[in-house]
Amino acid sequence: MHLVVRPAPALWLFLPPRRRCASFVVSYDGSASLGHVVQAVGIPLTEVAAPDVDGARSDVSHRPHDGAVIELRPPPRPQPLPDGAGFLLDVHLGSLARRLRLLGVDTAYGNDAEDAHLVDQAGRERRVLLTQDRGLLMRRALWAGAYVRGHGADAQLADVLDRFAPPLAPWTRCSACNGELADVPKQQVADLLEPGTRRCYERFARCTSCGRVYWRGAHGRRLDAVVADALRTRPPWRS
Repeated sequence: MHLVVRPAPALWLFLPPRRRCASFVVSYDGSASLGHVVQAVGIPLTEVAAPDVDGARSDVSHRPHDGAVIELRPPPRPQPLPDGAGFLLDVHLGSLARRLRLLGVDTAYGNDAEDAHLVDQAGRERRVLLTQDRGLLMRRALWAGAYVRGHGADAQLADVLDRFAPPLAPWTRCSACNGELADVPKQQVADLLEPGTRRCYERFARCTSCGRVYWRGAHGRRLDAVVADALRTRPPWRS
């Protein structure tokens, strides 16, 4: 028994080189679900829309018949976040986490979290787990996840914003802990500032969770450019 798999080119990065083509044949035992077949060839289910079987939309729990033609394509973009969920990033995406927080996107991150803990936290806090680890995305207990495309934080940020189009509120979250920032009078934080900072700046914000103090001059032109670039494609969120 066999199945014919036709993956969209956007999914070829998950396949071994010999299968990076418009169509290939896989062996089939007649009992595996469509979802099992998809993941067996190397594609996490988080990265495919509902597949077509012989031209008709199907479900990943469906058991295809011998010789069925399975067409696979990535989810449409933008992809709605389930129930307004935030994100959880694995240990390798720290720079991306800081950029998302810079844009005001609810982003949980820890640099020492193990895979099992990440899967548990994603379900417990109802967060979409972002990773470049395909095996992590294939864990059955994972509530929601997505593969992050691109090398480097700039390309990765562009991919996440394009895929999920999360609401943006720049300069409202702490880049260190994800807490919310609140404006504070200068006199309340003056003793925490270097003399040059006290002399040159008047407007400050403080993290309501960890107490870290922020001022616009601390971000520098590079972070201003990150925000400006994101806002060119995603307007800021307003309540």
